[in-house]
Amino acid sequence: MILATPTPIALKLRILFVDDEPHLREIMKAELPRLGCEVTVCADLAAAVEALKRTPFDAAVLDIRMHGDSAAGIKVLSHLKQVSPDTEAVMLTGYASQDTMLEAMRLGACDYLRKPCNFAEIEAVLLRIADKKRLKNQAAALEARAAAAEGSSLLVGHSPAMAPVQALIETVAPTDATVLITGETGTGKEMVARTLYMKSLRSAAPFVPVNCGALTPTLVESQLFGHRKGAFTGADRDHKGLFEVANGGTLFLDELGELDRNIQVKLLRFLEAGEIRRLGDNEPSTADVRVICATNRDLRRMIADGQFREDLLYRLNTFHVHLPTLRERKPDLPELAVTLLAREAKRPMESVAGLLTPDAMRVMSEYDWPGNVRELANAMEYAWIVSGGGAQPIAPHHLPHDVRAPRPQVFSPSFESKPNVIPMPPPTSAYPTTTFGPAPGGAKSLADVEMDHILTTYSKNNGNKQATAAELGISLKTLYNKLHRYEEERRMRQAG
Repeated sequence: MILATPTPIALKLRILFVDDEPHLREIMKAELPRLGCEVTVCADLAAAVEALKRTPFDAAVLDIRMHGDSAAGIKVLSHLKQVSPDTEAVMLTGYASQDTMLEAMRLGACDYLRKPCNFAEIEAVLLRIADKKRLKNQAAALEARAAAAEGSSLLVGHSPAMAPVQALIETVAPTDATVLITGETGTGKEMVARTLYMKSLRSAAPFVPVNCGALTPTLVESQLFGHRKGAFTGADRDHKGLFEVANGGTLFLDELGELDRNIQVKLLRFLEAGEIRRLGDNEPSTADVRVICATNRDLRRMIADGQFREDLLYRLNTFHVHLPTLRERKPDLPELAVTLLAREAKRPMESVAGLLTPDAMRVMSEYDWPGNVRELANAMEYAWIVSGGGAQPIAPHHLPHDVRAPRPQVFSPSFESKPNVIPMPPPTSAYPTTTFGPAPGGAKSLADVEMDHILTTYSKNNGNKQATAAELGISLKTLYNKLHRYEEERRMRQAG
């Protein structure tokens, strides 16, 4: 081995070096610490096994041939990957054999060097391992920060109404069975899907949520199943569909009832045969994806109206999870409120549990929550901001007006009954703040009046976007755009 002056960098790696040549072990004991590494040197398999019992290593440099045994290093590598699979292994050999090296790579070696090699080569390999470790740690830290910001990913609630839901989740989660989740808007259907995913054997693979109602109608097939270059005007490159993105993991299709019947056919084909076909492909390909679906619509009524395929419902309905409304699971309200408040505050639950006063909890327990858990989440966001971000305990006057002073909804007459009158309804409970604010002079702007009417119609239809769009006489895409614009402006006002 030819030595080179090591670069003055600190790799901060714990390294196991196994070689039967004494002078190489001495060189490594002297040179690797200059790179900031801790090194343990061993002359054979037995010494390496003992070292692995005492210390977790970031990397191992293993000579393949030792003491006349041409597979000694392979034996060390095999034991290493059994007891410490995350340790990166680099093989050294002066007797390069393709079969031996292929076996080393199959067992998990990340690289190999031929003897004689200089120290710079070893340093370069260790530097790559250190970079990989750093990126892995950064990714883990980001995941931990994201998890802390989002709060618990598991479904909250152990009330009598939720007991059968939790029991069914525990039963079906470890399987690959298709699950259909139903319930009113805002009851937490996506949280059920995420809980099923987190408790499944696919939890290390992708979870891909898809809002079917928000997919571009003309591109929905491409978005779900992908396309080949040239499949249609504007397709200037190959595109992976969401089924391919979710390969090995879980695809969550929310608002399933919004899917066009033509796409329902392709979904049925996948559920029956595991096959997808990109636009422009002549042959199908396979994907290993678990499908979880959710809807707030009555699919059997849609079947009767010719809007949904009966055979698809049978395929999707292997397991059916129906979520109760929040008014049916009031005992869960305290735990839910604290969980959602902690998520908004980006703090641990125990640090915000005392912020909700008994009076505030009493007021919330007396409210019917027509917007369900989503409305409760909005209320906790509102209360957190109004109370000064935890500067003072949350009292009833910090809650949205609709929660602390509920009143019956009064729906305006339709445009058809009074075509020359633009109704001005009261605020809806689905949103704590319901108008954009008065125009100069105190009068409402036309945009305010329009949004008030949209929100009232949306509430009257229990959050059913398709029914709301039909009643308003606008497209579903237009409704989504208007609701999105409203939500953005509401958040900007609250932040300001």
